[in-house]
Order: sequence, then C-alpha cells, then structure tokens
Amino acid sequence: MVAPIIAAVLVLFALFVAFKTVRIIPQARAGVVERLGRYQRTLGPGMAIVVPFVDKVRPLIDLREQVVTFPPQPVITQDNVSVQIDTVLYFTITDPRAASYEIASPLQAIEQLTVTTLRNIVGALTLEEALTSRERVNTELRVVLDERTGKWGIRVNGVELKSIDPPGSIQEAMEKQMRAERDRRAAILTAEGVKQSAILTAEGEKQSAVLRAEGAKTSAILRSEGDAKAIDTVFRAIHEGEPDSALLSYQYLQMLPQLAQGSANKIFVIPSELTTALGNLGGVVGNLAKSAAPAPAAEPAAAEKPQAGLPAPPDEPAA
Repeated sequence: MVAPIIAAVLVLFALFVAFKTVRIIPQARAGVVERLGRYQRTLGPGMAIVVPFVDKVRPLIDLREQVVTFPPQPVITQDNVSVQIDTVLYFTITDPRAASYEIASPLQAIEQLTVTTLRNIVGALTLEEALTSRERVNTELRVVLDERTGKWGIRVNGVELKSIDPPGSIQEAMEKQMRAERDRRAAILTAEGVKQSAILTAEGEKQSAVLRAEGAKTSAILRSEGDAKAIDTVFRAIHEGEPDSALLSYQYLQMLPQLAQGSANKIFVIPSELTTALGNLGGVVGNLAKSAAPAPAAEPAAAEKPQAGLPAPPDEPAA
C-alpha cells in the first residue's frame, strides 16, 4: 500500500525535476540564468538545459523593438514660452545582461532622461524654431539618448515629437499672424496676376498695332503701285490714241454726275470748265450736223448792180 504511493511521489518528483531542467525560450526572447545568485549565462531562442534548484532563469526579456509614449511634458523655450511636448520613443534591448544588471528600471530611466534632454534642447530654441525644427530636435535627442543608454544594453532607434502645444493666447496670435501672412501672399499673387495680365494685354495690343500698321503699309504700297500702273496704262492709252478736245470734253461730262453722289451732298456745284466743255461739245456736234446735212439749192442770180457813173433808173410810179 505504501509502495505505490512512494512510486507515485517519485514519478511526480521526476516530472517536476524534468520541468525545471528543460526550458524552452521563444523566438525574439532571451533568458538570463543565475546560478546560486550570480550571473551564469544568457539563454537564446530554443530548448535549453538548466540545473534545477541551482540555476534560476529570470523573467524573459523581449528583444523586439518597443514603443513607449511619454505623457506631455512642460518645456520653456528660449523666448520664455511654456509649451507642452508629447514624445514617442523607439528602442531595442541589445544586451539582456546589461539591461538586467546595469539599470533597475529601464523605462523609467529612459523617460526621465528623455524629459531632461528635451528641456535642454528645446530650451535653447525659440518657439518658432521649435515648431519648424522638429527633425533637428529628433536627431539631437536620439543621439544623446543612444549615447547614454548604450551602457544599459539599450539602443534608441528614434525619438519623435508627437505634438508641441503652445498656450492658447500664443496659438491665437499665431493664427492671426498666419492669416495676415496668407492675406498678404494672396494680395501679392493677385497683384502679380493683374500685372502679368496688363503686360500680356499691352503686348497683344502692341503686336496687333504693329500688324495693322504693317498691313496698312503693305496695302498702301500695293494700292499706290496699282494706281501708278493704272495711271501709266491710261497715260499710254491716251497718248497712243491721240484724243482731241471733243473726246476729253465728253469724258469730263461723263464724270460730272459722280460729283453729286453721296447722301451728304446738298448743293450741286457746276465748275467753270463746264461751259468750255459744253461749247467744245456743241461745236463738235454742229460740225457733225453740217457734214451730215444735204447741200442747198443754187440761189437765183442777183440783180446786176448799176454801173458806176450812171444814174439809177427812176422808180416806177405807184399804181
């Protein structure tokens, strides 16, 4: 009766010893082994054998990159403006032994170091520089933290400023300044647009005037050349045809009605040359009529004139 109980106890004890002897470490984890209270080794991922009741495995350490968000911290800038800065820290444990024995509370130490370094960096900047130089602040903060946390077995991969919140009055003043700046830029852009539009309009009018002038010049030249050719042709035709005064008078009379054309002409002026032209034309017409009329019959012979020195015959007495 006692033997089975002892056997069962031994089996349970053997299982407990086996459980204490074999340890399985997950991926991206590390276990620090202490033998009789002193550091003995670091266990990597996989199965490991430890001496039960002699070796002690501390809580596993996560080797992945970790993200820590710190609450907003008040920071005074160089121009005495108190701002609230919210930060995010990215870090990785590279040495489990140093992270276990070099620092008691790594996260608390990193937080305090971040706040102190942030106040030193931002305290040397004005509010405008702090708002516009986040990348610079992030870089300087990461370099300082990585240098200080290296001996703790922690590597700082990056520090980001989530927000920089100035006081409400400062925000209102900044909004007014930004609004005024936007209005100024809008006015400048509008003025530039009006200026460019005026320049383009003037250039277009200039080119249009130049083209019109060139067209008028070319038209005048062509018209003058045409008139010259027409005058030359008429001149040649007149000289070759040898016109007389009658033809010129007839052409003058044909051009005379054109002087009265036009709705604005109220008075018809007859030039003095018209009488001369009419006289010439009348003479021509009379000559033509005489040449076309038949020859007149011969008149009876006139009475003989009395001879000189002889008395005239006496008049016959009246009946």
